[in-house]
Amino acid sequence: MIWHLLLGLFIILVGAEFFTNGIEWLGKKFHLSEGTVGNLLAAVGTALPESIIPIVAFCSNSGHGDFIGMGAILGAPFMLGTLAMFVTGLAAWVIPSRREKRYYLDVNAQQINHDLRFFLIMYGVIIIAGLFPGGWHKILAFALFGAYGFYVWQTVHQGRQLEEENLRPLYLTGQSRPKALWIILQLALSLAAIIGGAQFFVSGIEQFAALLGLNPLVVALVIAPIATELPEKFNSVIWIAHQKDGLALGNITGAMVFQSTIIPAFGLLATDWVMESVTMLSSSCVLASVLLLQETIRRKKFVASEALMVCGLGYLVFLLAILWSIW
Repeated sequence: MIWHLLLGLFIILVGAEFFTNGIEWLGKKFHLSEGTVGNLLAAVGTALPESIIPIVAFCSNSGHGDFIGMGAILGAPFMLGTLAMFVTGLAAWVIPSRREKRYYLDVNAQQINHDLRFFLIMYGVIIIAGLFPGGWHKILAFALFGAYGFYVWQTVHQGRQLEEENLRPLYLTGQSRPKALWIILQLALSLAAIIGGAQFFVSGIEQFAALLGLNPLVVALVIAPIATELPEKFNSVIWIAHQKDGLALGNITGAMVFQSTIIPAFGLLATDWVMESVTMLSSSCVLASVLLLQETIRRKKFVASEALMVCGLGYLVFLLAILWSIW
């Protein structure tokens, strides 16, 4: 039933929103930096929907589980590096309150460039792994875990303190000074909702693909990530509107690093990890988009809104290629 897809999506998004809100308050309780909250806590929190979907898919007994899992893994950073970047740049350009700052984002360009460089290296490695299967995949998986640990260490030790006005009241109580117990309870409930929603969503993708006669890998690449990346897009637009550019863009680049290390590591351990033509296409599009963005930042020494919007071309090229192949 297609209602599995819709119900799963709804539960995932609601759960992710509550999880992000709770994880931000957890960061505030421990007096963590803006980078730690934006690039790590918020990024990982909003990345949970698309992160748990492949894990659930790999553990399912379905014959399409590996296809859905791999599509979700590679589709998430693809959407972040193309569509999410476009939405963020567009928001900076059109939101009236940013009229004087619409041409650029007020962020640490060096930190953003560091995140993009880290992503390009890690994402390139997992693509190469898909072209050369073998026992070395297991070693690479643990190397990816270590690489993300190194990234976390770097991020925690830099950045300014998070300002309290960045945080919305805790959803569970509506309080602006919530106790740690309520924060932890909200985190636990939202995580349970995300896991339950992911199970419905995986089932819905398979049924939707069968109904349309589409390759489940294509559906997982196009439908799952564009829907489950909504938390990142939504949070980034809100932060852009409130002139909190560091949190807005860090939320996306931090999620990209997470999605190119921790989640692919699970894929390398659970599957043969063989690249298909459609995954090669999506990977090529996001690599080209991010390389162009990084080069623009390197030359201009700042993050231009129009450079972020140009990243959307990567998604457009991929979508047109998929539609062409279907027709």
